[in-house]
Amino acid sequence: MMPGSPTVAAQRVTSAELRAAGGPPEDLREAPIIIDTDIGGDADDALAVAAAARHQPRLALVLTCDETRPPVGHGQRARFARFLLDALGRTDVAVAAGPAVWDTRYYCVDGLTPDPVPLAPDDVVAAVRAACAGTEGPVRWVGMGPLTNLAHLIEVAPELVGRLRVTQMGGALNYRHPDRAEHNIRLDVAAAHRVLAAVAAGELRAPEFIASDVTFTPALQVTAEHPIYRALAAPAAPPWASILVAHLDRWYAGWHPATIQHDALTLSAALGLPFVDSAPVAVALDAIGRMSEDPADGVPLRLSRAADHPAFMTWLGRALDPATAAGAGPCTAG
Repeated sequence: MMPGSPTVAAQRVTSAELRAAGGPPEDLREAPIIIDTDIGGDADDALAVAAAARHQPRLALVLTCDETRPPVGHGQRARFARFLLDALGRTDVAVAAGPAVWDTRYYCVDGLTPDPVPLAPDDVVAAVRAACAGTEGPVRWVGMGPLTNLAHLIEVAPELVGRLRVTQMGGALNYRHPDRAEHNIRLDVAAAHRVLAAVAAGELRAPEFIASDVTFTPALQVTAEHPIYRALAAPAAPPWASILVAHLDRWYAGWHPATIQHDALTLSAALGLPFVDSAPVAVALDAIGRMSEDPADGVPLRLSRAADHPAFMTWLGRALDPATAAGAGPCTAG
């Protein structure tokens, strides 16, 4: 069986589980968007945030997760997010700094944010309340890092959680390292368990998880030779593109010669774009966060099983091309 293909167990999901996994599709085109991101590490987060900022007027809030700690200092991911959003002309998008999870080594933009950029507020609940205040309907939540902020909201603001429509990058049924959980789950296993418990209890509508089985592929790599990088690095590119290039260069020099677009693919699914194929699956997490199918006792959610990677990369290239006007063309779908 090819990675990402539906299994017999997945096909046996009952109609009750299907309803629990979200029921019929909603029209979320006018729903505000909240991005929860560990921006400043692997550059795929920043590329996804930039694509959303350029083409999604409903982007309301960027939260940071797995925030920085000493010696860098708390809140530096959020400062970088504020710097990037301002350069993109999105001063209207709020930013809030979430908690640090551990002494992460995934941070490579130290020094890129100018000193005058202030620290962002660190009250995640207040920021989410404000983002939700403009509508009585659902709100899109795009998770690009550990599930810490979402788990915190479940505990302290359950009245907000019921309105969230979560699309989360993370998890894997066939992770490439069988001895451990997928990265975003592994960063905060307790939070991942709390989120699935909330789904089982009916507190949270079942999320869509865009799993590493579908995202971890060379087809989603952006290198220094890729057309996306070359467009951002063009001599006439605007300042926001230069910020992304500096971030990419840091990533290439210190970590890996490519960045895989896990998070932008997750964003595309949240926007309702037709690149990811997901299906209801009942899943369980073990004590260290490894995901498995469990038709008998698992929690029903939607899990990616395949994706049209070439079509997605074409979309992302247009979304990030400085020559493409913000809000123009197919980038606005969803």
